Amino acid sequence: MTTAKTLPSWLELTDEGANITLRKASEINQVKVQRVSLRSPTVAELRAATLQAGGDAEKREVILFASLAEAGTKDMEALTIVDYNRIQAGYFRLVEDDEPYPYDA
Repeated sequence: MTTAKTLPSWLELTDEGANITLRKASEINQVKVQRVSLRSPTVAELRAATLQAGGDAEKREVILFASLAEAGTKDMEALTIVDYNRIQAGYFRLVEDDEPYPYDA
C-alpha cells in the first residue's frame, strides 16, 4: 500500500515544470512577481551549472534554479529564505520520480 503525497497549497506541478507561489512578492527580471515557474531541468543544464559553480554546491544550486526560472542569479539570491526554501522544495519535488522502480516492489 502506498501513501499518496500531497502537495502544499503554494506548489503546483505540471507536465512542463513547477509553479511556486511566493510568500512575499519578489523582483524577477525587474518585475514584481508572486509566482515563479521552474521548468524541468536537463542533464546539460545541470552540467553547465556545475561547471559555472567551480565546485561550490550552493552556487551551483542558485545558478541552476535561476536558469530553470529564466531569472538572474541575483534575483534568486534576493529571495527571502522562506521563498528560497519553496523554490528548493519545488525543484526537488519536480525531479522526484513518483513511480516505483521494478526492484522496489
